[in-house]
Amino acid sequence: MSDNLKLAELLFPDITKTPDDMEAQFPPRNLKEGARVTRLAPSPTGFLHFGNLFTGTVAYRTAKTTDGIFYVRVEDTDQKRKIEGAIEVMLGGLEAFGVKADEGVVGENVEKGDYGPYYQSQRKHIYHVFAKDLVSKDLAYPCFCSAEELDEIRAQQENEPQKGYWGKYAKCRTLTLAEIEENIKAGKPWTLRLKSPGNAENKCYIDDMIKGKIEMPENVQDIVLLKSDGIPTYHFAHAVDDHLMRTTHVVRGDEWMSSCPVHLQLFKCLGFKVPKYAHVAPIMKEENGGKRKLSKRKDPEAAVIFYVETGYPKESVNEYIMTLMNSNFEDWRKTNKDASIDAFPFNLKKMSVSGALFDMVKLNDVSKNVISLMNADTVYKYTAEWAKEYNKEFYELLIKDESYSKAILNIDRDTPKPRKDIACWSEVKDYVSYFFDELFENSYEMPENITAPMAEEILKAYMKVYGENDTKDEWFQRMKDLCEPLGYTPNVKEYKKNPEQFKGHVGDVSTVIRVAVTGRRNTPDLYSIMSLLGKEKVMERLDLALKHFSA
Repeated sequence: MSDNLKLAELLFPDITKTPDDMEAQFPPRNLKEGARVTRLAPSPTGFLHFGNLFTGTVAYRTAKTTDGIFYVRVEDTDQKRKIEGAIEVMLGGLEAFGVKADEGVVGENVEKGDYGPYYQSQRKHIYHVFAKDLVSKDLAYPCFCSAEELDEIRAQQENEPQKGYWGKYAKCRTLTLAEIEENIKAGKPWTLRLKSPGNAENKCYIDDMIKGKIEMPENVQDIVLLKSDGIPTYHFAHAVDDHLMRTTHVVRGDEWMSSCPVHLQLFKCLGFKVPKYAHVAPIMKEENGGKRKLSKRKDPEAAVIFYVETGYPKESVNEYIMTLMNSNFEDWRKTNKDASIDAFPFNLKKMSVSGALFDMVKLNDVSKNVISLMNADTVYKYTAEWAKEYNKEFYELLIKDESYSKAILNIDRDTPKPRKDIACWSEVKDYVSYFFDELFENSYEMPENITAPMAEEILKAYMKVYGENDTKDEWFQRMKDLCEPLGYTPNVKEYKKNPEQFKGHVGDVSTVIRVAVTGRRNTPDLYSIMSLLGKEKVMERLDLALKHFSA
């Protein structure tokens, strides 16, 4: 038996399985040609950043547009950072916006699929199979260097271009089997390091799906594969997991780009086919004329929970994310207004290389458009669900008379050009407040050309002719009939042509009524509002306004 095989047995005496056994246990997936397998691999740290949702959506869409598989793997090897319940929060946040795993971790300690365990902390034996194999092939070795010795190496390299544990600084690389045995018998802790075959003069190449072809220096460092407790580093674990789980496309943040030389080398040493990489640029935000990354400390919108609590529909957030993902999405949407977002031919190669710019105004515009196309039943359902969680008093008002609430939300909705007033469910309360006495606030702010005596005059005249059973045409004719006796013109164009001849036009007359009834100068169709409120409530509001202007 060679020294390498003896060393492998010495370091991993309990490991009896081989890489071939692992290949048989986790065979290639039976998917159609071209189907992509992607993953999201979060750490259980309890915070779901918008960037996580964005990257997760990219991975999800990459799989879904090819009839592939999207799975979730939890990278929990660093138990010090683990927060209880964090995975449930993260999965819930992703699922709230339509990013749902086909397999993997689908709930806190709940897994689905044949390629698990999907928690890295439960895959230690699998990593050790491949670690033992690397040792047997003289591609890995134990390192007994203490923290102090490693600090000393770093100090020696202060003025050198190439840092790290490599070359002459890799003190344990040349230890003999006898020296290793002696250290182990002495109880010295050890880590397992890769015996890098890299050359500082060589380059490695990656054809990134987003950033294109990239050339980088080859890795020469003997990186740590297993820590002293036997737990793998991210680098080693991700290589083993992505291979055995048959990941075809690794979608991740571009902060991992610098690790590519290490990862490419690991795949080669392990004898694995290298997956395709797609490095996603961070979401940016404009500030003081420049750009910076979206920050969880500075920006409330950096947290995915912000969108849930504020009440942005998942459809809106998904539409907005797609505008950030592919610049051609908006043109596609214009010609496919009623199509499902799933029908959009998402393409990794059309993603921004430098990072998409987050724009709250744009998000609101997208969301207003999305909500305007929903029917009243859907808007009511979503609003009630949100209010039940975040505004109990408003929820009780909404459900007290469901048909009344739906009728409110249906005003100006089922038309060729529906209004676009609502961007999120938290705005609905203010939007409909004048329909509920509990929420209605008197506000009698009139246009500049309407004085209190003028408003009083209009209100008195209208209250005399108000007809609760009028059709919309009859109602509007009453408005027009009021104009001339009071010094207004029923023709807006005529007023614009000769403004000095009139107090105002029919729009001013209706505005006085609108403000009196709703407390607003801008509302949906006034006729529909008054019809829904009913004669008793309308007259009560008109009377209150009259008292205000005549005081």
